[in-house]
Amino acid sequence: MATRKRLSPEESRAGALEAARDLLIEAGPQAVTLKAVGARVGRTHANLLHHFGSAAGLQHALGAYLAQSVCDRIAATIRAGRVGAASPRMVVDQAFDAFDGEGGGALVSWLLATGQEDALEPFVKAIHEMIEDVHREGEAAGLAADRDALESTLTVVLLALGQSL
Repeated sequence: MATRKRLSPEESRAGALEAARDLLIEAGPQAVTLKAVGARVGRTHANLLHHFGSAAGLQHALGAYLAQSVCDRIAATIRAGRVGAASPRMVVDQAFDAFDGEGGGALVSWLLATGQEDALEPFVKAIHEMIEDVHREGEAAGLAADRDALESTLTVVLLALGQSL
């Protein structure tokens, strides 16, 4: 009989969120259930309840995870643009592709449709934090503060999220 490696709580949670993301992309938000995610990662329903509290908790955690993932990639592209390795167009394309292709918009739409009005909160919070962090990094590196670029980036990312809904 094979023994399973005991995962840390962080590893278990991360594995469940990756499985939930895959289910979201493959089958849509209605497929992201504790039972389906548990089957994907070889964990019990009770184990997932321990980590997320409920199916809604899993879905909200997935929303926050997707928001952070998308924002991390967009921030990396903005940083690359500062050294000439990326164009503003790449940021725009990446923002729209990320929200559509990863199912973030579909998840938020579904959560809103099922009465979970706070579903947008993790996305908006992650977007604002990413924009402010990138802006502060630029100032710390001695780059001239470009409020127009900051506001344009925020507008593009929020438009991409809105379009995906």
